[in-house]
Amino acid sequence: MKILFIGDIVGEPGRRAVAKLLPKLRAEHQLDAVIANGENSAGGAGITPGTAEEIFGAGVDIITCGDHLWDQKEVTQLLLQEPRFVRPLNYPPGTIGQGSTLLQKDGLPLLGVINVQGRTFMAALENPFTTIRAEVNKLRQSTHLIFVDIHAEATSEKIAMGRYLDGDVSAVVGTHTHVQTADEQIFPHGTAYLSDAGFTGPHESIIGRNIEPVVQRFLTLTPQRFGIATERVTLQGVIIDIDNSSGHAKGIKRVSEVLSPHE
Repeated sequence: MKILFIGDIVGEPGRRAVAKLLPKLRAEHQLDAVIANGENSAGGAGITPGTAEEIFGAGVDIITCGDHLWDQKEVTQLLLQEPRFVRPLNYPPGTIGQGSTLLQKDGLPLLGVINVQGRTFMAALENPFTTIRAEVNKLRQSTHLIFVDIHAEATSEKIAMGRYLDGDVSAVVGTHTHVQTADEQIFPHGTAYLSDAGFTGPHESIIGRNIEPVVQRFLTLTPQRFGIATERVTLQGVIIDIDNSSGHAKGIKRVSEVLSPHE
């Protein structure tokens, strides 16, 4: 099974990049499934049913999220009604929504998808390491093809998660920092790993936002409006090739496709 994971989709430019570039990537790489982190898809902060439907309509199969989960009040509709939407697993028991899901596509084995959020320099959710172990064990009763999106700030926490799950899941890929890393690898027991998939949106920016107000915020420590930038729109992510029999990764390749200015 060949999977494309799309890094954090930022605002309308990011959604447009997915709509325009995904068909080409599907054909070029013969993709079987597409997962995307959509936590910044609604105006750069949060996700709504409308932006989610736009992303699904572009060909994404599963949407993961992160620390901006609650930024749009309409997200409750997704959490309650959308089986293709996954929030961080390690919210306390009783939180609406799901932390994992199973993707079934004709002619392909089941694919498990887990979303988990780190705690270093982020909100203190439940321990992602102890929480994810039980979820992996549960999903492995149905499939040994499992993809994990770890939405975290600290690279060390992401790598630790990848090493912890090596051999038990097919891939662990980081999101949140919006800067694509160059450390793609397959760990000794067969788990593909990348610290950050990057982001999908305007790269003539500071992680998707207009440059000047962000610089001013650092210079003056005064509140600024961080609008979404518009130039050099790029789709970033990673393609992972998984052996259907073992569930282990056979290959991992970063993706960075620039959208034509005329599209």
